[in-house]
Amino acid sequence: MEFITKSAVDTQKLAGKLIKDLFGKRRGALVLALQGELGAGKTTFIQGLAKALKIKERVLSPTFVIMKRFEIRKLGNLEIENLYHIDCYRIEKPEDLLILGFEEIIKNSKNIVVIEWAEKIKSILPQSIIWIEFEHLGEDRRKIKITNHKTYNM
Repeated sequence: MEFITKSAVDTQKLAGKLIKDLFGKRRGALVLALQGELGAGKTTFIQGLAKALKIKERVLSPTFVIMKRFEIRKLGNLEIENLYHIDCYRIEKPEDLLILGFEEIIKNSKNIVVIEWAEKIKSILPQSIIWIEFEHLGEDRRKIKITNHKTYNM
C-alpha cells in the first residue's frame, strides 16, 4: 500500500485510519517498523496514531530515553493496553534494546510497538512486523509505503 499525504494533519489522519486495520488478529504485539530520513514524518505519524488511540499526553520522539510507554484506556472493542514508542537512532547494537525488556513487550498481544529507525535492530524484530517507509517529497508532502516483513527489501 502506498499513500501520499500533503500535510502533517493528513499524515496523522492516515495513522488513525490504519490502526484498526492493522491491529487485527495476530500473535504478540502489533509492531510497526518506521524508516525514513530525518524529517520524513515518522514522529508525525506516531502522533496521529496516539491521537487515534485517545492518548492525551504529548508525543515526542524519545531519542534520548530510547523508549516511552503510553497507557491506553478502553478503545471500543480493540484490546489495546499500551503504545510503546521506541527510537533506535542512538542504538549502537540491537542487543542494547533487549536490556529494556523488548522481548517481553513484543510478546504481549495487547501492545502496539512503533519503532523509529527500526532498520538498526532488524535482527531482533519479529517476523510479523509491518514496515512503514517515509519519503519526503518536498514541502509538506510525504510518500508513505506500507509493506509486511516478507515482502520488504532493504
